[in-house]
Amino acid sequence: MRPDQVHLATRAKGNVEGLVGYARRNFMVPVPRAASWEELNAHLLQECRKRRERKLWGHQETIAERFERDREKLLPLPPVPLEACQKRTTRASSQALVRYETNDYSVPVEYGHRQVLVKAFVWDVVISCSSEVIARHRRSYDREEMIFNPLHYLALLEQKTNALDQAAPLQGWQLPDEFLELRRQMEARLGKRGRREYVQVLRLLETFSIAEVAAGVGQALRLPAISFDAIKHLVLCAIEHRPPRLDLENYPHLPLAEVALTRAADYQVLLQEAV
Repeated sequence: MRPDQVHLATRAKGNVEGLVGYARRNFMVPVPRAASWEELNAHLLQECRKRRERKLWGHQETIAERFERDREKLLPLPPVPLEACQKRTTRASSQALVRYETNDYSVPVEYGHRQVLVKAFVWDVVISCSSEVIARHRRSYDREEMIFNPLHYLALLEQKTNALDQAAPLQGWQLPDEFLELRRQMEARLGKRGRREYVQVLRLLETFSIAEVAAGVGQALRLPAISFDAIKHLVLCAIEHRPPRLDLENYPHLPLAEVALTRAADYQVLLQEAV
């Protein structure tokens, strides 16, 4: 770096630190109170906009007017926004966990033992593999925590259904009451196969929202059509706004309705009742 570049960088650093000190003294004293970070940021933004309308000593224009004039000389912004995060490459463990600082964050089980890129933002931790985002978590500032997404482990639980109740990633997972009733009826009818079908229903949450799947489960319980295929069909029909068409031949464990052939004598009975 040339001496003139060092001088400009040092001067810019001093200006930034000076503005930080100004904001701390003028916007944070006394300490503002807010119900959320969003509310606090909105307050600080409002204070910054007020300052833009001020005229500093020795100037005839406001700060906003001077900035608009200077903006014409600035270089254009880069085509891709700057990611304000810390990046780190690491490897997922055999338990599909990725460690950042002192905490472990889950990834889908198929990415175990694979190289991943961790992007640590202020509020979020984003994990990518081969330029594909595979996990996103709320960042934890505690120590030695394990942050799970239950959906990351459903593919494994589908093969090991006996671990459904003891699986740590599912502990504390709050699901609507319809899911509990669905599991009870599936296991009562089909035993172990019903538990596997229940996990398959949970895997619909990998694609659809919990509200969409819960609505499909509730409709299946009312019909009743207690099976993974029926619930998936109902969810898709609701999204595509088309009436469901359930073929009961595909569900041999469901009770079949017997419809007799119409006979002319049946109409005679109706006529007699009408008289």
